[in-house]
Amino acid sequence: MRPGYSPFPLLLPPSTSFSPLRTPRIARPQQLLFSYPKKRHRAPPGDSPTRRRRRRRRLAKMAEQLYTVASDSETTGEDKSQPSFPDVAIGIDIGTSKCSVAVWNGHQVELLKNTRNQKGMRSYVMFKDDTLSAGVTGGAAKENAHEERDILSGSAIFNMKRLIGRMDTDEVVQASKTLPFLVQTLGIGVRPFIAALVNNMWRSTTPEEVLAIFLLELKALVEMHLKHPVRNAVLTIPVAFSRFQQTRIERACAMAGLHVLRLMPEPTAVALLYAQQQQQLVNDNMGSGIEKIALIFNMGAGYCDAAVAATAGGVSQIRALSGCTAGGEDILQNIMRHVVPNFDNLYAGQTMDRIQSMSLLRMATQDAIHKLVNQETVEINIDLGNGHKVSKVLDHSEFEQVNRAIFDKCEKIINQCLVDAKLVPEDINDVILVGGCSKIPRIRSLVLGLCKKEISYKNIDALEAAVSGAALEGAIASGVNDPSGSLDLLTIQATPMNLGIRANGDSFAAIIPRNTTVPARRDMLFTTTHDNQTEALIAVYEGEGERAEDNHLLGYFKITGIPAAPKGTVEISVCMDIDATNVLRVFAGVVKPQGPATPPFIEVRMPTLDDGHGWCGQALAKMYGKTLDLAVLPKKLQP
Repeated sequence: MRPGYSPFPLLLPPSTSFSPLRTPRIARPQQLLFSYPKKRHRAPPGDSPTRRRRRRRRLAKMAEQLYTVASDSETTGEDKSQPSFPDVAIGIDIGTSKCSVAVWNGHQVELLKNTRNQKGMRSYVMFKDDTLSAGVTGGAAKENAHEERDILSGSAIFNMKRLIGRMDTDEVVQASKTLPFLVQTLGIGVRPFIAALVNNMWRSTTPEEVLAIFLLELKALVEMHLKHPVRNAVLTIPVAFSRFQQTRIERACAMAGLHVLRLMPEPTAVALLYAQQQQQLVNDNMGSGIEKIALIFNMGAGYCDAAVAATAGGVSQIRALSGCTAGGEDILQNIMRHVVPNFDNLYAGQTMDRIQSMSLLRMATQDAIHKLVNQETVEINIDLGNGHKVSKVLDHSEFEQVNRAIFDKCEKIINQCLVDAKLVPEDINDVILVGGCSKIPRIRSLVLGLCKKEISYKNIDALEAAVSGAALEGAIASGVNDPSGSLDLLTIQATPMNLGIRANGDSFAAIIPRNTTVPARRDMLFTTTHDNQTEALIAVYEGEGERAEDNHLLGYFKITGIPAAPKGTVEISVCMDIDATNVLRVFAGVVKPQGPATPPFIEVRMPTLDDGHGWCGQALAKMYGKTLDLAVLPKKLQP
């Protein structure tokens, strides 16, 4: 971190710039594309050649100062001779536990390593003695138990991907109270309060600010490796991410000086990499060139995703997406509660003794889960202090029984994908398993069994697939031309969740159903529910619930000037439009008024909410009730 950086509050001072490392120079006079005609000056009396030479040198020096901007990077002649760099977007996969970054180097995707020669870097930020450090430069190795204890000491914040953009009533946030840093909730639908322990004092921050600090370190690492500034990035996100969470990710990137070109669902990024490999096989005369259907299953520490992709000729179409908030963190929490039956009472509150004890238990449980991948049984022996000791032998059958609910969720999203794609297991050509949890034997056997396959696709690295696909998309979105045709790829994306508005009381009327091809535009007709109703409330939601309150509230606005008429006679059109960059816009207005004039349509970009999006729905219901409600007409406008 820069000297003088104050982490609290975690906003950089105004003097700190997020701009690229080098300031572009303004062209000197001799570099300009045009020049003014020179004036012929008459030499003054008593002038001499020596004076004229001095005067020319003095004028040239003044002109150079006029057109040159001083830069901190003006050090060596080597910098001055470097050509302009290609502005290729990097690919970033920010996992719940680990992060990786890749870039297209001109002929292939290259994963970048940190100073410890690691491709996978721990996703955490350490607050210690008023200084900041991120897992980008460190990254605790498995054999370094001392560094692992530092991360779990209360001074580090991790799992940002699980916490960002969530309300304090969310079950994921409630489960995060057992993490070895402070997570407090009020239970009223606002952002949770998180804090790190610095000099025996809790210092508050937000998940977005922690992620921004991490991305800032990651950006510096990439620029050091590439030797030029980095501006654009493509990030992978879970399928279950709401649009509100996506805006939080974009905000964190902006704070770190990164412009987000794309936010790609992780299975979509894997599908792009799969399409490139299939295209390469066709070019090498090793493939048939026919359409191949792949089921992609991705499970990491925080999320579980599934997708069905149809690939042919470098084009990959996402036919179905499904995801949930189940991952390795939930498996870890289940095993911790299993080996310590009084877990909730023992760790109620975050004192120093409890944080230290929880860290020891967490480390021992993580080690046991990793060993169970290759062993039949594993023994957990740990002294938690204060007379609490754990001695437990864990085998595969017990492990699977404890985590049966998580495996059921995995089975549900896979079956949902097959149903949405209108496919049966026999239609699947390849099964692609990615993510850290894909190594768990039960996960592998579950996915392969549901798809009726014996082996999974072997040509994709489970831990590098998502970031490699993001780097490919970064090169494509940056307009990079590859003579070999490796970037002649296209991914046709789909919406992972329903988008609609509240209507018919508290019902959710889906206007754009999930798995609709993007870009998309859909319309639906509504009508008034009260006589002489002149206003209507448009509350936009995203999710899979049948009731509006079971989904994510993205925003709201009112339509005014509706002609006074009996209920059910005025038709109101609500149109939702998703463009190629995944921006959602909502249009609404009266299309067939029973009055003399038609009020103009309203266009609103979603989401419109910032904080407090949990209690906004309750406040709207309390304020207006059903006085501004709409009802769905059976007839719909054609898209």
